[in-house]
Amino acid sequence: MFGFVERAITQVGTTTVRIAREVGGIVVLAFDVLRALFPPTLDGRELVKNLYKMGNQSVPIVALTAFFAGGLMLVQSAPFVEKLQAHALAGWAAGYAVLREIGPILIALMFSGRVGANNTAELGTMTVTEQLDGLRALAIDPIRYLIVPRVVAMVVMLLALTVIGDLVALVGAAITAKAVVGIEFSTFIHSVVDNLKPYDFLHGIYKSMVFGASIALTSCYFGVTVRGGAVGVGRAVNAAVVAAAVSVMLLDFFMTYWLG
Repeated sequence: MFGFVERAITQVGTTTVRIAREVGGIVVLAFDVLRALFPPTLDGRELVKNLYKMGNQSVPIVALTAFFAGGLMLVQSAPFVEKLQAHALAGWAAGYAVLREIGPILIALMFSGRVGANNTAELGTMTVTEQLDGLRALAIDPIRYLIVPRVVAMVVMLLALTVIGDLVALVGAAITAKAVVGIEFSTFIHSVVDNLKPYDFLHGIYKSMVFGASIALTSCYFGVTVRGGAVGVGRAVNAAVVAAAVSVMLLDFFMTYWLG
């Protein structure tokens, strides 16, 4: 019995120390990125390449996901709309959920799975093949040359994708409302415009910026701290995706509490 308790305590302590070490490393990387941004000395070609790869190529999957997410919000609320005959509030209900919560969170998780995992794999491969050491040997700071453009690109592109995703989700909700409940497009649009405020949209935008920074920092950190060759790269990708998902949910909770 005492042996089991001892092992359990040891496991909890080891896990706590490991998590604290990883969080500390991400915080240190965040300060290094902020220091590199003042004054900003970005590599323009690297930034443009990452903006295209992380943003433009993610539009189709984000749009598809957002469209069905918006439709799902309407499908879930349709029984209550019909029961209460609250057709004029259907657009408000779907829009409120999409703009403030579903849109930012869902798009951030999709972004993490596609872009964050790929970024970790790229940086991890560079690390295990000693390309980062080669940059340092040439007096090139990997933080300024590789990390900062990726962080900036992720924050900017997740913000842009959230705006696109919100719009597509509302279109999906409007089409579903017409097909499932029979609500006219004009009624749905008026419900959205009359009941939602600009802050409801900005609420999700603020979240997307923070989520983008979180995903960027976690993916970069696990990429540049890879150990163990190709197997280590796989473990780093898995750890980055899990850490990004957990951080998104935690940040969403606290931001929702603070922003109201």
